Amino acid sequence: MPGSRTGRPPVQRASRRPATPRPARENPVQRLSSRARKAWDRPLTAYYLIVGGCVLIIVLGLVMVYSASQITALQLSLPGSYFFRKQFLAAAIGGALLFVASRMPVKLHRALAYPILAAAVFLMALVQVPGIGMAVNGNQNWISLGGSFQIQPSEFGKLALVLWGADLIARKQERKLLNQWKHMLVPLVPVAFLLLGLIMLGGDMGTAIILTAILFGLLWLAGAPTRLFAGVLSVAALIGVLLIKTSPNRMARLACIGATEPRTGVADCWQAVHGIYALASGGLFGSGLGASVEKWGQLPEAHTDFIFAVTGEELGLAGTLSVLALFAALGYAGIRVAGRTEDPFVRYAAGGVTTWITAQAVINIGAVLGLLPIAGVPLPLFSYGGSALLPTMFAIGLLIAFARDEPAARAALAMRQPRFGKKRAGGSGAERGPRRWNTMRRRASAARSSGER
Repeated sequence: MPGSRTGRPPVQRASRRPATPRPARENPVQRLSSRARKAWDRPLTAYYLIVGGCVLIIVLGLVMVYSASQITALQLSLPGSYFFRKQFLAAAIGGALLFVASRMPVKLHRALAYPILAAAVFLMALVQVPGIGMAVNGNQNWISLGGSFQIQPSEFGKLALVLWGADLIARKQERKLLNQWKHMLVPLVPVAFLLLGLIMLGGDMGTAIILTAILFGLLWLAGAPTRLFAGVLSVAALIGVLLIKTSPNRMARLACIGATEPRTGVADCWQAVHGIYALASGGLFGSGLGASVEKWGQLPEAHTDFIFAVTGEELGLAGTLSVLALFAALGYAGIRVAGRTEDPFVRYAAGGVTTWITAQAVINIGAVLGLLPIAGVPLPLFSYGGSALLPTMFAIGLLIAFARDEPAARAALAMRQPRFGKKRAGGSGAERGPRRWNTMRRRASAARSSGER
């Protein structure tokens, strides 16, 4: 081979490697979808959704209670922050209950089922005693605690049915008795009907509907046969139709579904129509916090049953969709906790709590939107009312405890424990000093060997 001009042999260039095809870039939508799927599959997703969703709903609810209740308080010659302070106190007590419930073991929750049921039945029967029970808005379902503080025992009946029903069905499943229809219905359905009867003695059909939804949710989770499920549903529907037909007030509420005029030929639909007016005047982003017009005496119960309408007027469509998204996230997390556990009590209790909160939210929001009759039930964790807030926050504490108790979530939480502040095993300060000095020497030598300056 001839040499080069310099007399040196020519340099042979390395042959080029065949070009490897680059991987196709992932579509941004697909990338976002894959990331979201990975986030949903993490063991702590349900835990964070429950905690974050509950905190955001309560905080936003406190803000809206303060905004929606000012005019009502001033009309009653009370300070403008009167209802807000009571709600804030209830939220503080409920936060303590939530924390205690989230740290309690499952065995203790099951042990509390029967005492809570007995206390709820006693208080609900006490409501009907003359001189003790009191009527509010035509419903005899309150007990006065002195001053301006009242309690509604039927709200605690929801929690009692969830805990007691979940414990009962779990015990029967452990004994393999749920394949018999007698054990599926007795004593769950009779006790639920006892609670429903005590509630209906006071005329509160809205709470009775929610209690019925909890009963059907427990039967569904227990795997009740379709024939048995349809039978119980038919009996409940027949009783409901009779109660509605015999009450002119309930018939008038049915006539207000979809009403567009405050007064029709059958009923006075003032509250339902002005709820729609509030939502319609909010637009996309609302008129501004505190700038509602309907709360100035036009919309009854603006800070309780129709607080969602004031939210739509002041925060607009963006605010109402945010509230709906928070409740959807809470419901999804509850279903996930119920579906991933192997403990039957946890499955039934989580499913019962999720059914309770979801059904109550749907009934309240559906009434505000004019799609359902006005049932007089508050929006969970959002509307004014300490009697509704306390048992609901305890139920949220149940969901948090169940979400923490999952094996994968427990392992993930253990890995995230703080590493600082832990005491070293044994040894005095003199013994710990050389150990820290040796650690510093090892780190310095490692840095020099790696070329660090």
